[in-house]
Amino acid sequence: MKISLTRTFSTSLLGLLAVCLLVACQPEEATPLQPFPALMEVPEGFPEIPYPEDNAFTEARWQLGKQLFFDPIMSVDASISCASCHKPELAFSDDKAFSPGVAQRPGTRNSPSLANVAYHPYYTREGGVPTLEMQVLVPIQEHNEFDFNILLIAERLRADSTYYQMALDAYEREPDPYVITRALACFERSLISGNSAYDQYERGEKNLPPSVLRGKELFFSDRTHCSSCHGGFNFTNYTFANNGLYTNYEDLGRFRLTGKEQDRATYKVPSLRNIGITAPYMHDGSLATLEAVIEHYNSGGEDHPNKSPLLQPLLLNDQEKEDLIAFLQSLNDPLFNENPIFKRQ
Repeated sequence: MKISLTRTFSTSLLGLLAVCLLVACQPEEATPLQPFPALMEVPEGFPEIPYPEDNAFTEARWQLGKQLFFDPIMSVDASISCASCHKPELAFSDDKAFSPGVAQRPGTRNSPSLANVAYHPYYTREGGVPTLEMQVLVPIQEHNEFDFNILLIAERLRADSTYYQMALDAYEREPDPYVITRALACFERSLISGNSAYDQYERGEKNLPPSVLRGKELFFSDRTHCSSCHGGFNFTNYTFANNGLYTNYEDLGRFRLTGKEQDRATYKVPSLRNIGITAPYMHDGSLATLEAVIEHYNSGGEDHPNKSPLLQPLLLNDQEKEDLIAFLQSLNDPLFNENPIFKRQ
């Protein structure tokens, strides 16, 4: 009986070891990676992309716009491109307070992200430019940016056989200001970001950590009023506001456009999408971290005649500050920032 029990135990042990070895040798099942969104794929819950009648999307127009976006041919000394200040890996923003222009001339404002720029009702911090096509002209003619003339850019492009053919393919005309502005706008309308952890949570595709959920509750609460300005699918209401950054401003903001005192030192409310990778913050890049941003709003800001009445001291404790930052970080969209279709080939 003793021998029988030993043999039975040995046989069972060997069987168990065999099973363990078999399982151990099996390749681990890889976690499926979420695919990058396709070109012009609109995320769930987003409206359709609005197009002007004379600039509907085609791949030929998009390809031409993309090539122009990354080409320093657009600047007077051929030293910088649109992508010099709007880097794909940074949600098409920059990590400098002021991006340098030609001849290393310092910029005058922090470069905003171009994510979801197709949905904006107007452009620049003053909101004085009504379309993306018209906005293209702003950096071209700015002394501290490209410092160039679009007619001279067109001359350069006409002398390039590749650009000449691409323009004919895209717009059935040779390179000219019409082609340049519309091709670049076509490319920029494709910069759609809507697959952050927050978006996936809202679609029921994943869970969020407790700190993020607490931060979400704070963000949308009447206590902080964050979502009063940063609401909607793009986390902005596109209005103009003063957030108490300074008592006295060198940059006059929307006042430059309207000349109205109520617009002095007010700026278009930016989107918060991808905010975790678009530091530094504010119109002048004066706040280096999200922690500094939260501290600013927690303090209630500096006194200014046009400061939004929504800004009041929040009296957040350390945990609440961390939770708010965790929520803001959940708005980052790696599928947008790492998407190879937006990289220079």
